[in-house]
Amino acid sequence: MIDLQEKLKYLPAKPGVYIMLNEFSQVLYVGKAKNLKNRVRQYFQKSTSEEKTILLVQKIKDFKFIVVNTETEALVLENNLIKEHKPFYNILLKDDKTYPYIKINIKDDFPRLEITRKLKQTGAKYFGPYMRGISASAMLEVIHSAFPLKSCKATVSPNPKKRECLQYHIGRCKAPCTGKISSADYKVFVKKAIDFLNGNDREVRKLLQEKMENASKLLEFELAMQYRNGLKILENLVRKQSADFPLDLNLDIFAYSGNAVASVINFTAVRGGKILASENFVIEECGDSQDAISNYIMQFYEKNPVLAEEIIVSHELLFGQEIEDYISHLKGSRVNLFCPKAGVRHSVLSLAQQNASQELEIIEAKTVNKDALTRLSLEELKEALSLSVLPKRIECYDISNISGTDKVASMVVFINGEASRQMYRRFKIKTVKGSDDFASLREAISRRVANFEDTDLSFSERPDLIVVDGGKGQLSSAFAILEPFGISVIGLAKREEEIFVPNQSTPILLSKDSLPLKLLQRLRDEAHRFAIAYHRALRDERQTRSNLTNIEGIGKTKARQLLMHFKKVENVAMATEKDIIEIKGFGKKDAENIINHFKQGTKD
Repeated sequence: MIDLQEKLKYLPAKPGVYIMLNEFSQVLYVGKAKNLKNRVRQYFQKSTSEEKTILLVQKIKDFKFIVVNTETEALVLENNLIKEHKPFYNILLKDDKTYPYIKINIKDDFPRLEITRKLKQTGAKYFGPYMRGISASAMLEVIHSAFPLKSCKATVSPNPKKRECLQYHIGRCKAPCTGKISSADYKVFVKKAIDFLNGNDREVRKLLQEKMENASKLLEFELAMQYRNGLKILENLVRKQSADFPLDLNLDIFAYSGNAVASVINFTAVRGGKILASENFVIEECGDSQDAISNYIMQFYEKNPVLAEEIIVSHELLFGQEIEDYISHLKGSRVNLFCPKAGVRHSVLSLAQQNASQELEIIEAKTVNKDALTRLSLEELKEALSLSVLPKRIECYDISNISGTDKVASMVVFINGEASRQMYRRFKIKTVKGSDDFASLREAISRRVANFEDTDLSFSERPDLIVVDGGKGQLSSAFAILEPFGISVIGLAKREEEIFVPNQSTPILLSKDSLPLKLLQRLRDEAHRFAIAYHRALRDERQTRSNLTNIEGIGKTKARQLLMHFKKVENVAMATEKDIIEIKGFGKKDAENIINHFKQGTKD
């Protein structure tokens, strides 16, 4: 047993990162400190009152720390460790959480505007982000209605021979691909589009108004409606403003609001003096507001470019200067980070803070009602099944296969009545021959209980109740494995929604409208969905791999390597000889066989 109080005495008064661990040495939380000795001690002082922090401290059985030379190193190391370990009590933004931006590659002779989520350091200009309320596609529509810029990917050659397309004839493009406009004249319109994206919408408004009136006079009502729609988008952009900001104001604002129930960060983007985007994010960070905002900002700018000149935060940050330096390095120019107390910046920060607080109130109201119903459903389930404890953690298992092939089992986890998807796991059945669901279930449950000491949090926590999809046969299979562990188990048969319990011949029938039955149905349906999804994925992979093994010299191992490398058969079909021989174990002969195979398929 580790004596934490004794270990606290040896903490150095230096900058670094601390890692909180549970009894199985799993990482619960990663934090940074300018002074490790002072910061880590704060967690174990009685003055700690935040509910999430109290829950964390109750689970801490050990901690580690890493000393670094500078506070900036601590900031970066913390961010890297959070991504690596994905601690339960830290903020972790989704990997695919990026926003749409409008991109203009100004290095091109005839740049086109496009929407992208992939941002590359190629010298292109990016504008955004665009979130709910104002879409990137709507902004592009306004620009193309006002300025005759190309929207297609057609190349512009020195000796164009193409004919003009419809966009030219309706006045939405100057047809640079046919030589109708020079690069210099074209870039005049590009500059005007960039001015508009930077916040100057007066010329666009005037142009659209004139075009709408002219189209109406010429009885081109459909065209007039397009221009009117563009004006409506501009009006929507203006309506979002509650104050006039200077046109050169480009801000990213992060406002935090939290209580014992939840925490919310509002991100608001101001571009060219206009509020372009505003979105709320519910977070699970167990640290204070400073930790939450710092961690959120660091992860946010890993997925989204730094387009603002200033970053505004609702709370003074302990690592504010280090974050400012780090973000400035990412952008390649100076970015100022501060917490304004007055002026226009404080005004827009107040709006962001209001948005965060209002979202928090909604969450709190929903949570109170939802928690009450969930608690009631768990209590009624405990009573109906005569369980000795309230089933806070429930796991449900389902088997999926077709004629005994691609056999899989799913494990879904509900904690306090809610799906905990990060805890879901799936099993590929290895030892069972044929279509034997009972044996498959026994294998899955056996592998589950063998992992109670695993470092994976989803396996190390013991369930209070296990539910299996099926009747007496499935229940008997699971009970034979679980009885020595003292874990309660039931079977839920779908036809009549009968609940089977061990050593009882008569099933339990609950009212169709009862809360505990609805909870069990949600569990069962989720396990079924998760199992089928995995089964289909394996089946598709096997069928695809089977197609590849028809190629001369390509067996199962090489077919799997091809799929892992190229992801799809279509990509394999388009691969060059160079692409293929880059894969370890593939030679020139393999590449020729693969290429010839797909060429032959095309001829057929």
